[in-house]
Amino acid sequence: MGSNKQFEKTTLGGGCFWCIEAVFDELQGVEKVESGYAGGTVANPTYRDVCTGTTGHAEVTQITFDPQVVSFKELLEIFFTVHDPTTLNRQGADVGTQYRSVIFYHNEDQKRIAEEVIREITAAKLWDNPIVTQVLPFKDYFKAEGYHQDYFVNNPGQPYCQVVIAPKVVKFRKKFKEKLKA
Repeated sequence: MGSNKQFEKTTLGGGCFWCIEAVFDELQGVEKVESGYAGGTVANPTYRDVCTGTTGHAEVTQITFDPQVVSFKELLEIFFTVHDPTTLNRQGADVGTQYRSVIFYHNEDQKRIAEEVIREITAAKLWDNPIVTQVLPFKDYFKAEGYHQDYFVNNPGQPYCQVVIAPKVVKFRKKFKEKLKA
């Protein structure tokens, strides 16, 4: 008997893709999370290329999700909780256009919802500074090298994972514990 699930995709950049991937991997309704690059001008960029800041790509996670379990709006509410959307081209010590806060929408519905969520967060004054998250049409996506996939799970003892990613994951687990996969 086949599955009738209709999955959707979204592509989000919120600093280092390892951080965003680690959080969304644990969320109910998320079928797949993959680290990659989007929004640039070069085909098939490498991590080294993207790190130069000259390709225009952002480090992103492409999330395949079941909208019957988790809505696009809920994904964005989590996204805006686990990164700082007010710092232009940076997250913490990670600086450069590849670390920008960006939502690459896959359809007009996602664009409308993204703009609505940004307005709501701005009105609620959840952040002291203005939100600088870009909302851009999805054009193309390039999967990152294999060693970037499931980085946090595969490298828990790595200092960046312990100091930067682990606290974000803990914060996410606390705030959204009812939405975690079993």
